[in-house]
Amino acid sequence: MTAGASADGGLAADHSAGPTTPGALAAAVEAAAAAFDQGRRVDPATRAGWLEAIAAGLEQDAGGLVETAVRETHLGTARLEGELKRTVFQLRLFAAEIRQGEHFDATIDHEDPAWGMGPRPDLRRYNVPLGVVGVFGASNFPFAFSVMGGDSASALAAGCSVVHKAHDAHRELAARTARVVAEALDTAGAPSGLFSLVTGRQAGEGLVDHPLVKAIGFTGSTAGGRALLDRIAARPEPIPFFGELGGINAVFVAPNAWAARRAEILTAYAGSFTLGMGQFCTKPGLLFVPAGDAAGIRAQLGEALAGFAPSRLLSDRLHAGYADAVATLRDSAGVDVLVAGDFAEEPAPTVLHTTAEEVRKDPHLLRQEMFGPASLVVEYRDQAELPGLADLLEGQLTTTLQAQEDDDVSELAARLADISGRVLWNGWPTGVTVSYAQHHGGPYPATTSNTTSVGTAAIRRFLRPVAYQSFPASRLPEPLQDSNPWRVPQRVDGVWQHPAGRTCVGGAGKEGRQ
Repeated sequence: MTAGASADGGLAADHSAGPTTPGALAAAVEAAAAAFDQGRRVDPATRAGWLEAIAAGLEQDAGGLVETAVRETHLGTARLEGELKRTVFQLRLFAAEIRQGEHFDATIDHEDPAWGMGPRPDLRRYNVPLGVVGVFGASNFPFAFSVMGGDSASALAAGCSVVHKAHDAHRELAARTARVVAEALDTAGAPSGLFSLVTGRQAGEGLVDHPLVKAIGFTGSTAGGRALLDRIAARPEPIPFFGELGGINAVFVAPNAWAARRAEILTAYAGSFTLGMGQFCTKPGLLFVPAGDAAGIRAQLGEALAGFAPSRLLSDRLHAGYADAVATLRDSAGVDVLVAGDFAEEPAPTVLHTTAEEVRKDPHLLRQEMFGPASLVVEYRDQAELPGLADLLEGQLTTTLQAQEDDDVSELAARLADISGRVLWNGWPTGVTVSYAQHHGGPYPATTSNTTSVGTAAIRRFLRPVAYQSFPASRLPEPLQDSNPWRVPQRVDGVWQHPAGRTCVGGAGKEGRQ
């Protein structure tokens, strides 16, 4: 089996071969474990070269990949080209990051007989990769959160091997992407089995259950993520589960901002919740605004959405779920319709409306995700209500403040930081740049961990620390040796030391926004 071979055999080119059998899944996981053992100790430059080879392979087949994605996902060419560009950028950014070596967190405490609490032995700690990682691809980002998306790329960067479970919404694209990855890794000399593709529900369940699998990455629905979380907890050896389950992404508009920028805010809101047909995990599903002008809001949103050109949702299953979610919220007590959309094959946007009084009576109104071009406007009477309304929200990937510089929103901002992974000021959440300081996560049910699935920090999810006490110098891993052959940053006796001439910053450029 090649470095990226499918568990179905070959290079995963034949998406019609049927779901992966239990035997083929076991073979893929066992090959991944062997590849991990072979490749876990390669130097950062070699591993970075593997990532760069994948990036180059994706670029070389960009035309064919995008053509396949257009045919299979209902997404437009420009959107898919941008997403593939982001994916390639991310691989190269991760390559630059691991070349720097900061992810090792190499820490050296030399033996010290005069240490304050008594003699200290020689202690050295660094981060090591977890092992085989199972990754479940997302439906809404067929490149950026799929076969070689953030979970797969960061796991490979950490030094893990990956078995990817293809999403049924774009199996042909998954197979083609896996073939590109396989050929790139083979050419770069990576161990056989380092990356593989499996398909089907049974394979996904088996992947979660397999004792050689040491972590799971997932991007998808709350229901699907919760099912995986419960299954992982039932394993004899529970393992880390890095699940991104979505969220409502509430936006709070302070009265002064509403008075100064009402039309601007509503127009930008309309553009944000309909971007990509509302199928982004960061879509603003809630907008809190001052009360008193529902008719004006309806007119402004109607104008902002007048030229909107709808398109099909990603799949029939998502379309059915969207229609059910909108109908459920629309028919709830205290909810009315501001902008009447529809559930046509290419659905027109829907905007629902309620009040702070109603959501205090029924907080579940704030927790109904509508994965598609729909959102809920909530009117409040006094700014003092906003911190309490924020307390009714579940964990969020993002929350947003629309406010003026002189608005006193410090209490609200503090509440939002408690429930969010990212808090925005006078912006809109649909746009997650791949960078060093990015955090794409949040308290449950936004995610199942306190980590990020986007940005260079995502690599650290798939690492764990190991300390070596009183080891002979010749037996220490390279990042912990005093000679520092890999030239990585080391914290020596409490002081960070960077190899001479090395600048510990990335060098992948300023692209990668999606």
